Amino acid sequence: MSPTGPRPETLLYARRHLEEAALILSSLDPSVIDRMAAMLADLRGRGGRLFFLGVGGSAANCSHAVNDFRKIAAIEAYTPVDNVSELTARTNDEGWETVFATWLERSRLKAEDMVFVLSVGGGSLEKNISPNLVLALRLAKQVGAQIVGIVGRDGGYTAQVADACVIVPTVNAETVTPHAEAFQAVVWHLLVSHPLLKAAQTKWESTPGGAELSSSIATASSTAR
Repeated sequence: MSPTGPRPETLLYARRHLEEAALILSSLDPSVIDRMAAMLADLRGRGGRLFFLGVGGSAANCSHAVNDFRKIAAIEAYTPVDNVSELTARTNDEGWETVFATWLERSRLKAEDMVFVLSVGGGSLEKNISPNLVLALRLAKQVGAQIVGIVGRDGGYTAQVADACVIVPTVNAETVTPHAEAFQAVVWHLLVSHPLLKAAQTKWESTPGGAELSSSIATASSTAR
């Protein structure tokens, strides 16, 4: 902070970021999300497994999503990034490009399963961006497994081959990554809460008095306006 206080443009950043998020939210296609929910419900019905793939911040989102889909949606879900020993061993011995594909092979990926990509760019061999996603998706296509994704920018290779793909639109080229990774969480939380998928009540929604508290907060907010 300068002696005279923060610069005017920094004071506006939070508002601009939230306005961008609101624009993205209003631009998402709910029909694609509903189709993805139906596919995931079918996956659960046939006893298929759900494999999440992502790198960087999206890898952390994969771990969170695995928890939610297992606990809330009752879908058998996994991600290679949860086992850092195997991930780094495969990277060291076999190479970063093949790390996800070889993990899926060892997991005996089948046509009954689904691969779920969380990524900012979606993968590109030509640009050498997340090539491990591309090779994993090629394997998924070979065995006939379904592919879905939540990605940013133009969706990359994931959007080209996915059976259903939510693309987080770019509203500001300088904030592609934070918005893409944030909206991965928005969409997967929507999915596990979807009536087609939700199989277990979440803690705070089931806590006694929770509904009354939410109602009183909403009433107070309305009164304040």
